Amino acid sequence: MICFLTTMFRAIHRPFAIQLLGLSMICLGALSLNAQAQTAICYNCPPEWADWASQLKAIKAKTGITVPPDNKNSGQSLAQLVAEKASPVADVTYLGVTFGIQARKEGVVSSYKPANWNDVPAGLRDPDGYWFTIHSGTLGFMVNVDALKGKPIPRSWSDLLKPEYKGLVGYLDPASAFVGYVGAVAVNQARGGSLDNFNPAIDYFKSLMKNDPIVPKQTSYARVLSGEIAILLDYDFNAYRAKYKDKANVEFVIPTEGSVVVPYVMGLVNKGPNADNGKKVLDFVLSDEGQAIWANAYLRPVRAGAIPKDVQSRFLPASEYARAKTVDYGKMAEVQKAFADRYLKDVR
Repeated sequence: MICFLTTMFRAIHRPFAIQLLGLSMICLGALSLNAQAQTAICYNCPPEWADWASQLKAIKAKTGITVPPDNKNSGQSLAQLVAEKASPVADVTYLGVTFGIQARKEGVVSSYKPANWNDVPAGLRDPDGYWFTIHSGTLGFMVNVDALKGKPIPRSWSDLLKPEYKGLVGYLDPASAFVGYVGAVAVNQARGGSLDNFNPAIDYFKSLMKNDPIVPKQTSYARVLSGEIAILLDYDFNAYRAKYKDKANVEFVIPTEGSVVVPYVMGLVNKGPNADNGKKVLDFVLSDEGQAIWANAYLRPVRAGAIPKDVQSRFLPASEYARAKTVDYGKMAEVQKAFADRYLKDVR
């Protein structure tokens, strides 16, 4: 269009050409606004985690809204939301529950109760709509059996401290990534600690350091599939996805001493640039179709009865899941920073 108008300057009256140029710029601006209108920015929607890849495709197909993938973790997302508070970039965010609680305290999420809000159990949503659970996961060991090279599959937290697993264990940084913090809470509870006493977890990580663990800051699903990390502290849904979708020789283990179940939540960013699109995204992830995608990715969707029987049969037996407990998530959020500071001081 612009090239055409440049040529037209030579052939037509200058005032008329200037009018045409002005109209063309208005049209280009409208096109730009239209492209923006079809987008919603989500912080922490990584395609390799929890099969966000399928969810983002479904959002686009159903609503016409493009949600670009984003590989932040929960801590990085909250930090950026706070940094951008005066001029938000994101429209929605996906966080571990403790970060969702913190996000409300920081004033970076706003109240919105999406469609099917009433189907979310009261204990799994902020009563005023600042965040709500979309699915939950159980923390355990995601084990690439081939990468063990004949070593036995570890069954307990204590097993990971054995010299035979040196260099084979990985966990996400608990001072930054939410799943890393969940792992700290899980091992702490399993070894006799509480949310008021993290000494068992700190002692455990100090001991584990002798085994040269791999400690990335972001999701490491691909590194487990490749065998670079043989044993990763991670959720059941990632292990099941690796085993049944990607056909990897992966097993999921809930440690014999116990573990924890944790919700993941979403919220509408306060004063986000595309709030209406953000609301449509949040409506979709709680819809029947959106919840079914989580179930097919081996997550436990928050709306009851959303797990198909053929998928349910691929989970570990209920007797195994009985060792995974809930915790006081509000308290878990309150003590998270203190734990992170102590971990960085005493372990890393």
